[in-house]
Amino acid sequence: MTGDTDLSPARLRHARFAIAAVFCAHGAVTGSFATRIPWIQDHAGLGAGTLGLALAFPALGAALAMPLAGRINHRFGARTALRGLLTMWTLSLILPSLAPNLPVLCAALFVYGATAGMSDVAMNALGVETENRLGRSIMSSLHGMWSVGALLGSAAGTVAAHAGTDARLHHVVAALVLTAGGLVAVRGVLDLRGDAEAPAPPHFALPPRSALLIGAIGFCAVFAEGASLDWSAVYLRDVLDADAGLAAASTTAFALTMAVARLVGDRVVDRFGPVRTVRAGGVLATLGGLLVVGVRHPAGALAGFGLLGLGIAVVVPLAFAAAGRSGPNPAQAIAGVATITYTSGLIAPSAIGAVADATSLVVSFGLVTVLAFALVVGASVLRPKPPAAPSGGSSAGKAGPADRHEPADTRP
Repeated sequence: MTGDTDLSPARLRHARFAIAAVFCAHGAVTGSFATRIPWIQDHAGLGAGTLGLALAFPALGAALAMPLAGRINHRFGARTALRGLLTMWTLSLILPSLAPNLPVLCAALFVYGATAGMSDVAMNALGVETENRLGRSIMSSLHGMWSVGALLGSAAGTVAAHAGTDARLHHVVAALVLTAGGLVAVRGVLDLRGDAEAPAPPHFALPPRSALLIGAIGFCAVFAEGASLDWSAVYLRDVLDADAGLAAASTTAFALTMAVARLVGDRVVDRFGPVRTVRAGGVLATLGGLLVVGVRHPAGALAGFGLLGLGIAVVVPLAFAAAGRSGPNPAQAIAGVATITYTSGLIAPSAIGAVADATSLVVSFGLVTVLAFALVVGASVLRPKPPAAPSGGSSAGKAGPADRHEPADTRP
């Protein structure tokens, strides 16, 4: 990997803040869109079922487009690729609110998801490279900044919706502001390029085996996240007879503990390494799941969902970081893990509903608890690989932040 020659501590700190701002802008697009879904539904004349169909298209677009990100990174370099992909993503916010019917909305959301996925891969790959050069964990806080951006975007969207602002106007203004902010942020990220003599990655490629194993850990965490965000309030209302306010508080407790844990998680990772951190998180998430299904009281469920959020918060950032260090092509490996996690996020809400229809919501969250325990069992796949011998200008031999913390952990 070549590019930036200035890797002084001051330059790396600046690059860290820049990539954090990119994550924040990326999250703000998601928050801006989510708050105006009811307006978009009414504008396109959709019922609940057809809206659900349309909302599957972002994940479909992301899953199909993410494998392209590795080749785009190789062709244009990390900074230029991120600049283009992030701009496409922020501007794609305009499209869904313009859709007059279901087919157009599905097409708009497919583009929205495709640009989201490719820019997601590009910024995570650059985040991993920045982390490697800093020599300490930053991926958890970067994902925490994404959550901050999502909160800011949703807050602005809530104000716009409350004021009765047309979503088309809201999203045009938001897209232009976020595009401008994203372009400013990208100017500060590291300018990394692949070796000129290295072969270009294929347009589409199956994820490497290492990414499949790492992706399985991400799958478990994202499944628990999707299930908790979409079904926790329903669980309190239908199973525990909680009122609407208390039921909504369960979702807030889950999201809040996730955001806080991500913002402070890097210190934990630097102290204990990714394997021990994920194992401990898996224990907390398992205890949280047991509280949800075993203590038939709203207070126990609230505590349980809070522990679930706390336990799984750093798993996906660490999975992306591990994927980025698992082979010679970080973007391709991250794309593989991202595809698996996006798929998990897509199927989790419907899978929980299907299990609940066949049995009960208690059994559904029993499944979530089992997947949380799988984090304890499978955390070892995140153990850093021994650094390879450096070759030319490549950074393949550059140790990541976790390499200093876990060689002594020889447990399976």
